[in-house]
Amino acid sequence: MTRKKFIEGIIAAGVAPAIVPNSVFGANAPSNRITLGGVGIGGIGDRQLPLAREAGFEVVALCDVDWKYAQKTFNKFPQARKYRDFRQMLADEGDKIDAVYCGTPDHTHAIVSLAALAAKKHLCCVKPLTRSVEECRVVVEAARRAKVATQVTAAAWTEEGNMRSMEVIAAGLIGDVEAVDMWSLRPVWPQGMPAYPDFKDEVPASLDWDLWLGPAKKRDFAERWPKGSPIPELSKANWCGDAVYHPFNFRGWFEFGAGALGDMGCHRANPVYKVLGLDWPEYVEASCTHVSSVAFPVASAVTFDYPKRGTRPAVRLRWTDGGILPEKPRAMGAEPLPEEGILYHGTKGDMLVAFVKGVSQEPRVFGPGAAAAAKLPRTLPRRAGGIYGEWLEACKGGESASCNFDFAQYITEFVQLGNLAIRTGKGVTFDPVAMKVKDNDAADALLRIPYENGWTLKG
Repeated sequence: MTRKKFIEGIIAAGVAPAIVPNSVFGANAPSNRITLGGVGIGGIGDRQLPLAREAGFEVVALCDVDWKYAQKTFNKFPQARKYRDFRQMLADEGDKIDAVYCGTPDHTHAIVSLAALAAKKHLCCVKPLTRSVEECRVVVEAARRAKVATQVTAAAWTEEGNMRSMEVIAAGLIGDVEAVDMWSLRPVWPQGMPAYPDFKDEVPASLDWDLWLGPAKKRDFAERWPKGSPIPELSKANWCGDAVYHPFNFRGWFEFGAGALGDMGCHRANPVYKVLGLDWPEYVEASCTHVSSVAFPVASAVTFDYPKRGTRPAVRLRWTDGGILPEKPRAMGAEPLPEEGILYHGTKGDMLVAFVKGVSQEPRVFGPGAAAAAKLPRTLPRRAGGIYGEWLEACKGGESASCNFDFAQYITEFVQLGNLAIRTGKGVTFDPVAMKVKDNDAADALLRIPYENGWTLKG
């Protein structure tokens, strides 16, 4: 029954319309409320859930394995019901929530996402969507079956700076794009660790360490590196001090994160994939600082080659992190490149899109098209709302979010294929249909990650 037919029916019966509970209509509720439950809310969720509230979501439940770490977020939403286990939250909340936000470490994205999708909840997951290609395929297919609104928190290609870059390219002002450089100041957490800690610490009473580990191999909790350890200083910057795994510093470990490329590559690749119509690279290779058996390197350079697409030429996409910068356009002179950015290289010129605090800036064109670019009219339709406004619109039955799971599959597998090249030190030729890496058995094995402790990918 549609909302319209329901209301027509009660009016015809002579009954005055009443406020109907959200559980009756979900996203089509007369009150137009979309209720949200957050999972993994002590880290990035502390910043992102308030943005979701500003967009119009009503946050009614919060879940985190570490209540001490999450306390600052609990304080921002005092009315929200609190949970430690996401499975309990989904069971208890039932039809009280319409949507789920997942902000957990990378290695638990899939299990949280699959549980939410099995409950038919709209879902927003922080990037990267998953930590392996197999997980990505399973989660995307589950979202299609659930027929819910999805979103990944990659920097939206609908941002104004990215939209302007699309208009410049569409107008032919830099010619055909044949190469793209993307770079990041990451990692801002330790990477390059030679081994797991040879010590263990007592698990804090506030933390459910087993649930934090989830499907990862059982291992002892280690809280902080000993005083004087060089590991916290391995990376160019470190935003979270001497924590070993939690909080924040999980990203550098193969077992829990996806490194600098997994963290920031989704942000940069999102607009590039959109404007150039990319899907899977035909070949990937990497050059890195030392790669241990357990952790991502301090710095890496990864090259992705894409074939021709119709009338579009082949494209080489280059990613660098850890302080490695691309060659800048000669026209910039002594001016330095920004810490984060995208450089499009076309047959007629170059275009730089800088990112400041993660937001794309007005593009700068170098070449004969620069003057025309400055006067270029805004021709593409704009979309307001950003990541969470787009998702809210989709939850209400409107247009799909710009980084919905069907689109996010490409950028998720982009970063994971790059990480296969980083981890194995060999080229990666990927068959996306067979889901197989050719001539690199080590990389092929890493397409699938073993699940431990009774967890499965069956959702």
